[in-house]
Amino acid sequence: MRARSDLHVAKREFAIDPEEPVYVIGVVSRLVQLPIWTLRILDREGLVKPKRRVGRARLYSLEDLRRLTRIHHLMVDEGVNLQGVRVIMRMHITMIESH
Repeated sequence: MRARSDLHVAKREFAIDPEEPVYVIGVVSRLVQLPIWTLRILDREGLVKPKRRVGRARLYSLEDLRRLTRIHHLMVDEGVNLQGVRVIMRMHITMIESH
């Protein structure tokens, strides 16, 4: 019966606040399919703002992952350069705030 109990625990879902920074840069890189160096550039350029923990390690939230997924789409699928991504993301924020 223990195997059944372990299976039940394995299926448990966890509720994580979308703003809670919990994902390290290596995991984020794999999830959004962007190289770590690109994530660092996006951070430096202010397009995404991961939180920092001791040792300056970046921690990303689910909301950061959603934003990075949009950025990935613009850069890879649409061929938009970094400056274009910046403009589009600002426009997106402006549209959301105006509604």
